[in-house]
Amino acid sequence: MTKIIPIKDLRNTTKISSLCNESNEPIFVSKNGYEDLVIMSSKYFDNLTFSEKKLQNSTILSKNNLFENQLSIYGLIRCAATTIKIDVANVDHNLSEIIKQIDIALNNKVNILLFHELCITGYTCSDLFFNENLLNASDKAILKLKEYSIDKEILLCVGAPIRYESKIYNCAILISKGQLLGIVPKTILPNYNEFYEKRFFNEWHDENNLINFYGNEVPFGNKLIFVNSIYNKLKIGVELCEDLWGSDNSDISLCKNGANIILNLSASNEIIKKDDVRRTLIKVTSYRLICGYIYASCGDGESTTDLVFSGHNIIAENGEILTETKLFENKMIISEIDVEALESLRQENTSFRRTNDNKFDYVFFNLNIENQDELFLKIDRHPFISSNNLERINKSNEIILMQAKGLIKRMEITHSKKVVIGLSGGLDSTIALIATVEAFKIMSKNLKDIEVITLPAFGTSSLTYNNAIKLANEFGTSIKEINIKNSLISHFKDINHDINNHNVTYENAQARERTQILLDYSNDINAIMIGTGDLSELCLGFTTYAGDHISSYGLNSSLPKTLIQAVVKDYADQHEEIKDTLYSILNTPISPELLPPNENDNISQKTEEKLGVYELHDFFIYYFLKYNFSISKIYYLAKLAFNNSYDKNYIKNTLEIFIKRFFISQFKRSCLPDGIKITDVAISPRGDWRMPSDANYTLYLNELSKLD
Repeated sequence: MTKIIPIKDLRNTTKISSLCNESNEPIFVSKNGYEDLVIMSSKYFDNLTFSEKKLQNSTILSKNNLFENQLSIYGLIRCAATTIKIDVANVDHNLSEIIKQIDIALNNKVNILLFHELCITGYTCSDLFFNENLLNASDKAILKLKEYSIDKEILLCVGAPIRYESKIYNCAILISKGQLLGIVPKTILPNYNEFYEKRFFNEWHDENNLINFYGNEVPFGNKLIFVNSIYNKLKIGVELCEDLWGSDNSDISLCKNGANIILNLSASNEIIKKDDVRRTLIKVTSYRLICGYIYASCGDGESTTDLVFSGHNIIAENGEILTETKLFENKMIISEIDVEALESLRQENTSFRRTNDNKFDYVFFNLNIENQDELFLKIDRHPFISSNNLERINKSNEIILMQAKGLIKRMEITHSKKVVIGLSGGLDSTIALIATVEAFKIMSKNLKDIEVITLPAFGTSSLTYNNAIKLANEFGTSIKEINIKNSLISHFKDINHDINNHNVTYENAQARERTQILLDYSNDINAIMIGTGDLSELCLGFTTYAGDHISSYGLNSSLPKTLIQAVVKDYADQHEEIKDTLYSILNTPISPELLPPNENDNISQKTEEKLGVYELHDFFIYYFLKYNFSISKIYYLAKLAFNNSYDKNYIKNTLEIFIKRFFISQFKRSCLPDGIKITDVAISPRGDWRMPSDANYTLYLNELSKLD
């Protein structure tokens, strides 16, 4: 019979203790007539199943410390996968090799170290797996690793055979700081072709349980998720080899229940082209499940009676291979996995469906995670651009084709016969013209129906003017010059503006005059006017409202400046006939050319001198918009990426400019013309970015001010 007592009885601790010890069931404590607490004896608690206990955290942290720890960690978890040289069935040798690898990992401040399947005994022991000597030695090695880890700030995952209820299981064992955290048995045992694991081992399809491993009560099952109490964004799931290759992948359920890093202990023999399949499986799995994936496979030392093992180790994150070994290299690989980035992507992705399966249990461990001064993970200073030359060139061509296809559809639906482009001799209008030319080639249309207009004014230099004329002629488009100086002089007179006052009115009037002429001319010849503003300018608000900010169709709206530079360069290298002109444009200082040139007719208004370099701004844009990172983390990453190029004060000052300009220019982004999304970062108000125009940036600047 259920015992219920009022909460006031808790004052009588002697009575409560007696009740608990005499009772064979929990005692419910009521408050205001409702059940509020449950108390029980330690004996009763010990008899509960693992699922009933849900394994509470062994170390209680104060809420304040926990909160501060969570906020100060940037989520870059240093992970390693390694292969030892096995001596089959020689457990002492294998243990010694494992300890050597642990020491190497510790010297490199690794947080998680993954070994391969059955690394303690060797994978190819065959019928020796039934032998008591081997099994006992394996158990003893696990206990030695447990003791060795006591004062080590690292999470270990090793492979060994484990006996449970008269069966043998192929298992992963997780160990940290003197604790056996859990044992995960293999779910899918391969039993085809060269594999016959069912001869020795049993599959596990039951619920989690607690087993007694030489006096250690250890969670046992394949529905365990290991959570770091100190930084609880780190959640680890474990699978073994075939669990990845099979149709019922355990990684799916692990990730749906919260795991964001999957550890896979493998013994994957090598055959021709299998490494490609392995690599693809891991890339696709990590992308589909928005997770980090660490894969370690056995190599040298395993029996070559029938098979050979290559020690192919891989670390991947969200569809990208971060690092891997060459086949038969047999060494440790290290990289950081950004669990904060993964959590951010999962939060935004409504297709990633989180479940709370009550068959899953959470095992808590305490591992200190530190923000490192240096990373093994390469932080790409140009995240929009592929570092692989061939891939970059292919993507550049793909970008131009995407722009062209977008334009073709817009011309079809508007029944436009021509297009109008204001060509300045700068990068943005250049790539817009390139995409338009390619669109006309696809449609087999006359390039003379591309109406290129140059609109020189007070800030136009001879360099950009001549480059615009040359480029139009080299492409074979129509070219028309409309000098807008007289129109501007008349306009300034109308609004009583002193032409010698080179303020924002002086600058914006030129941009708006150009836009008005281009739109009106487009109407007159049944054309659409191509917008040239890029992602970098739109994020920084470095565009004139109702001036170059407006067009019939924006071709560059999701292309950042650094990517445009790369695309134009790749196009130039493939088109010798216009290469010199394009390279001249690439080498021209970025400028809106709204202020008069200097006495030598050189550009006096240089954007990057005013705003900071675009490669920094594009870096900020990428991490702020794609991953929603904090300002402190963006600054941290920028210092790592640009440490040999810019000092920290310049990076910090440029980041401040970005924050301020991004917030105050949202009103411009709220009414952007149509334009296709090309990169994975875009700011269309109809798609990727919705933000109030009157949001305040104080919170972000305050955080920046505290950073060194």
